Amino acid sequence: MRGLSAVETARAAGISSAYLSKLEGDAVKRPSPQVLHQLGEVLGVPYAELMALVGYRVPGMSDPADIARLGAALFADLTDDERDELLEYLAWYRSRRRSRAGH
Repeated sequence: MRGLSAVETARAAGISSAYLSKLEGDAVKRPSPQVLHQLGEVLGVPYAELMALVGYRVPGMSDPADIARLGAALFADLTDDERDELLEYLAWYRSRRRSRAGH
């Protein structure tokens, strides 16, 4: 479901808004499978995709072709604005991770 605020998303997923904020801020490196399942249900993202994105081993998700399909599926129904925002966030996230790795 799109269009939910962070508080609404957290409430619908059965987690605190503080925990959701930690997830968004990369303070939680490996959320539990249960949390990922709950968030997937609320956000309409397949559970296996969320599991793979945070580093859990998911059968069939180690093949580069599967990863490419996952990326395409994640972008498929985004508007141009959503895609641009996501790419901007990804660039910021990667630069932050690179700067942390340098320390």
